[in-house]
Amino acid sequence: MFSVSRLQRRQVATFVLTWVAYASTYLLRKPLGVIKSDLASELSLTKTQLGWLDTSMLLPYATMQMVLGPLADRYGARSTLAWCLFLSAASMVWFGTWIDVFLLMIMLFFNGVAQAQTWPCCVKALGAWYPDRQRNAIFGIWGTCTFAGGIIGTGLAVHIQRAYSWRSVFFYPALVVAAVGALVFIFLYTPWEVGLDIPGKGRMLPELAATVFFVKIVRYCLLMWLPMYLFQELHYTKAQAGLLSTSFKIGGVLGSATLGVFIDKLFHGDSLQGTSTVIMFSTLSLIMFLLTSSWGIPFNVMCMLLTGMFNCGPDAILTGSLPTQLGDKDGRNAHAAISGFINGFGSVGTVLQGPIIGAIAEWYGWEGTFYFMIIVSLIATFCICRAVSTRQDLPGALGPIIGAIAEWYGWEGTFYFMIIVSLIATFCICRAVSTRQDLPGALTNMATTSYIAVASN
Repeated sequence: MFSVSRLQRRQVATFVLTWVAYASTYLLRKPLGVIKSDLASELSLTKTQLGWLDTSMLLPYATMQMVLGPLADRYGARSTLAWCLFLSAASMVWFGTWIDVFLLMIMLFFNGVAQAQTWPCCVKALGAWYPDRQRNAIFGIWGTCTFAGGIIGTGLAVHIQRAYSWRSVFFYPALVVAAVGALVFIFLYTPWEVGLDIPGKGRMLPELAATVFFVKIVRYCLLMWLPMYLFQELHYTKAQAGLLSTSFKIGGVLGSATLGVFIDKLFHGDSLQGTSTVIMFSTLSLIMFLLTSSWGIPFNVMCMLLTGMFNCGPDAILTGSLPTQLGDKDGRNAHAAISGFINGFGSVGTVLQGPIIGAIAEWYGWEGTFYFMIIVSLIATFCICRAVSTRQDLPGALGPIIGAIAEWYGWEGTFYFMIIVSLIATFCICRAVSTRQDLPGALTNMATTSYIAVASN
């Protein structure tokens, strides 16, 4: 039996190794977003074709998580994760040597298949070492690997692109991922390895899966298209666009690191209450980003940070902490299977965003893509609120939000909340009116209409 000190060493080692392992997967995901402008110019690809490149990687990533979910439960997290990293590296190491778009899609497809089980494996390996009472905080801090990996992957891709060319942006990261796979195979262990063939179904599983689905649509819209938006719409240079886009991922790191502690302290460990509130603020931050996009770098960075915090922050709770709790129910120990189902179903949203955003950007411009993301984020808010209201038998989806505000700030606070939300909605519709009528601002149109009405009377 482990002594306390030895147990703690094992916990830290598992935490660090799984953190590095999952972060490294983004070294082979993020370069695609960085080099899209190069692919468009050198290979003459349209935005729709670029969107299908996203789909080539994200479709197998999503579906294989659900199909292969029990693999880590059956064969063990260590072996499964190591082989996933090896295969991912092998599929992308020669990406830059090809020019045929079909071959590029094939390599991205195999990369998506290989990476599909990395998240469930890491969740199973890490969740086995910590009790339930610590999981929100642990998974919240551990979840920073997702966004730190994105930051490192983007920064490394920008550096390689600038120093060499876009054709080298996958080669060196593939070597790093293969080396991490070797470390996982040698050093990663779990206290037990029990396999289940069929994912268990827990209460609120459909709501959680739907929430992750819509949240990931928004996240990957920004992860995969934000550099191109900053370059084409806001007229930053390619290097500036690549680096500024990391503000979203930095916000994700901050949100993921603090949300678990935030939930434990303010919501007494109630994961659903906390995440429902945070996802609501994610929608508001997207609205603010749209309204202030032309105000310059400081506002762009601030809004991207806030959006990253509120959109990415709940990720490790929704796909890590809560699935491990559902997996423990009735002694099933189906951590990887349930985590794979929730994250896999949610990742279907990442598949859809590629062609959808490409088409919306071509037909309605970049502003249309933000209206789409705001609507999708609102749907995610209602999904997670439905999970809370179903569990707590509240009168409606807004129950947890209004209830929390009423408890903390009184009923007067709820009216201030509704006034703020109404004002934001008013500004959004006014912006749409001013854009359609090509006026300096919506207030000009409103004032003119009021003047005519008074004069006619």
